[in-house]
Amino acid sequence: MSDFIQGLLVDSEAPAWLAAHRDAGTARWRETSKPTGKTEAWKYTSLMPLERDFTAPTAADMAEPSLPDFGGACLLFVDGQLQSELGSLDLPDGVSLVRFADANEAQAEQIASRLGSVVDADKHLFANLNDANLSDGLFLHVADNARLEAPLHLVYQTSDREPAFSVSQRLLVVLGNNAEASLIEHFLGDSPAAFTNGITELVLGAGSRLKHSRLQLESGGAMHIGGVHARLERDSHLDSFHLALGSELKRIDIVVNHAGAGAHCDLNGIYLLRGTEHVDYHTCIEHAVPHCTTDEVFRGIMGDSSRAVFNGRIHIHPDAQKTRAELSNKNLLTSTDAEINTKPELEIYADDVQCAHGATVAQLDEGMLHYLRTRGVERAEAEVMLSYGFINELVDALDNEALREYLHPLLAERLTRDTRLTRHLA
Repeated sequence: MSDFIQGLLVDSEAPAWLAAHRDAGTARWRETSKPTGKTEAWKYTSLMPLERDFTAPTAADMAEPSLPDFGGACLLFVDGQLQSELGSLDLPDGVSLVRFADANEAQAEQIASRLGSVVDADKHLFANLNDANLSDGLFLHVADNARLEAPLHLVYQTSDREPAFSVSQRLLVVLGNNAEASLIEHFLGDSPAAFTNGITELVLGAGSRLKHSRLQLESGGAMHIGGVHARLERDSHLDSFHLALGSELKRIDIVVNHAGAGAHCDLNGIYLLRGTEHVDYHTCIEHAVPHCTTDEVFRGIMGDSSRAVFNGRIHIHPDAQKTRAELSNKNLLTSTDAEINTKPELEIYADDVQCAHGATVAQLDEGMLHYLRTRGVERAEAEVMLSYGFINELVDALDNEALREYLHPLLAERLTRDTRLTRHLA
């Protein structure tokens, strides 16, 4: 067992019913070998930023961040600690939200039976670390035929302090048959001392619908290794949007398992990098049953000396006849020093399917730049306008107006700090 593995294990209390799950995770993590440059899934992402000793965070003393109003309940976590009471939330009938530590006997039984059920711990090594440090989490349950229409907004803020500390985020969402819910996960912070290990599990019952957004807005020296793992039963629908700003280390795994016929997944994502920042997205869509569909689109913009990784895999199992699945990854390099390593994959073992995948890497179109300049737009502003247009289609597809209004100026600022150059952007 290396110092790397020892340094990331943090002692914390846990409810008795959670102890077995945590002990199993600890055992698996102690047997985990550190990924290296020869590990295919980590070939382009270095874990050197984690080569330090981590501690558990203490109570943070910081001003509450200014948060947008997305139209529903909002919960703030600072360094993993919930800052408000769940009992104060006004949730519809059939919808419950509880901390693992506060779960009653029936809820604890539900959590124990579902927790980790959609995560392949052999492939996703840092899920074992999350299990090993698991002392609490959130459980969102939407009963059969119940609806949570206003989005639940979960904010995870890390503070700027020393020494280095680690935070484990865990969310388990279970939707009953024909249930509906909307959820926004929002990560903030730029401290080089903070490492977040975040896992979200989404379990969708038959005929259910979930709108899910995960905003990875940590920047600067922040470190985050996390994953979203979903299981879709018959005729369920997952609409998932992901946005990541670059930071020192950011790796997100997204896995969607089509487990029931007629399930559908819309998976869209944007990543924006500048300076020497890094983002690594690995997605895997498992089609195990027939008559399921997937539409996946990721777009990235890399500037300066930044480096991005995108690995998208669609796996069609032998029984997954009548599958329709499409994957598109488009990338824009605004600097000759920026880099993208993209690898779209199709692995098909069924013969009656419609599948397509593709990836592009390009620079700004000189013809379009010339067109804008001939109409009085200076080059710097034209570059911002074209870059913004490259990703804006995915933002405009979001049906939450408040979320769109929050993201538009944020993305514009990310492309340039000169507000004069963003005057024509919505």
